[in-house]
Amino acid sequence: MESLYDTWLAREDSYYEEKFKESIIENLCQFHGGSADGRKAKGKFFNAGYEVFIYAFFLGLYFGERKPLTGNVLKFHMPMSSWGRKKNEEGRKSYTNLQKYIFVALVAKTNIDFISLDKGELDVDVACKALMTTLSEYANTGFYLIQAEMRKNPNTFFENTGLLNLMSQLCS
Repeated sequence: MESLYDTWLAREDSYYEEKFKESIIENLCQFHGGSADGRKAKGKFFNAGYEVFIYAFFLGLYFGERKPLTGNVLKFHMPMSSWGRKKNEEGRKSYTNLQKYIFVALVAKTNIDFISLDKGELDVDVACKALMTTLSEYANTGFYLIQAEMRKNPNTFFENTGLLNLMSQLCS
């Protein structure tokens, strides 16, 4: 049996509500590479969509609320194992440790019978689906919080410490 962690890393089912695609993901992310200077010149804060998804996940996690997805949903067609796995032009390190932190948080916050999983009575894919639901629901909360902040103060993310300030303000 493949480990829960290895199976989870292969998953491509991180979902978000379609209404956040343009207003948040496309607004804050520069897709398809490009230089850091180009990203900054366009006012983009993240290189890839999964980066804002990770931020939204931790925002929702530390805010302490899971919000089920409603309406039309989209997914990132990229396995968890690929999230941040390559260095970029700024010398960013791999997200390997961050992936482990996300996994541990999901295990702690998801109701899974690990004894049944160990005995083979619970399928690993079923457990992974539960983990991915938890991931998407915490991220969904984060997207709602980001949206509310952007409506209240559209310049929040143009401040040098805007992302950190929002996390500190909402999660302290």
